[in-house]
Amino acid sequence: MRFNIFALLMCLVALPAMTTANEKNIYGLNEHVYIADIDMHMTAKLDTGAKTASLSARDIERFKRDGEAWVRFYLALDEAHEHAFELPIARISKIKRRSGDYDPEEDKSYTPRPVVKMAVCMGRTLKTIEVNLTDRSTFQYPFLLGSTALKKFGALVDPSLKYSVGKPQCDTQNTTIAIAE
Repeated sequence: MRFNIFALLMCLVALPAMTTANEKNIYGLNEHVYIADIDMHMTAKLDTGAKTASLSARDIERFKRDGEAWVRFYLALDEAHEHAFELPIARISKIKRRSGDYDPEEDKSYTPRPVVKMAVCMGRTLKTIEVNLTDRSTFQYPFLLGSTALKKFGALVDPSLKYSVGKPQCDTQNTTIAIAE
């Protein structure tokens, strides 16, 4: 009996430490984000069914700089975004095509997309995540956060909430903005 009480007390003492180690942040279906690498505030859709994060971009052009793969792109938000951004390519992702997007003559069941690393602030949390570039101008939200990025944010998504963590409030003073001259 004495041992059981001691074991119970030890568990109660350890419980707060265990909950803080596994503590998650609760976000809504949509949140405000700040993308430090392009100095841009926008709204994002949090999508646990998507694997990768995706930013709406147009005129995506790959090129070499000092032997490294880079990408130049414009934001596909509206006509006001007339300057290009340049970032190193982290990798090329293969995004599965939807049935309506599949062209049997092309013999590819995927679309290659350049992936870049970007510092993203949501609420008070700043994380560097991988983001693929594609034209999302037909979608309501220009930025999508998929499950890989959501894991980095320690996110629990409550679809009944929107903008639950408010405007981004991260210290991004030391982040370089990649605007092409």
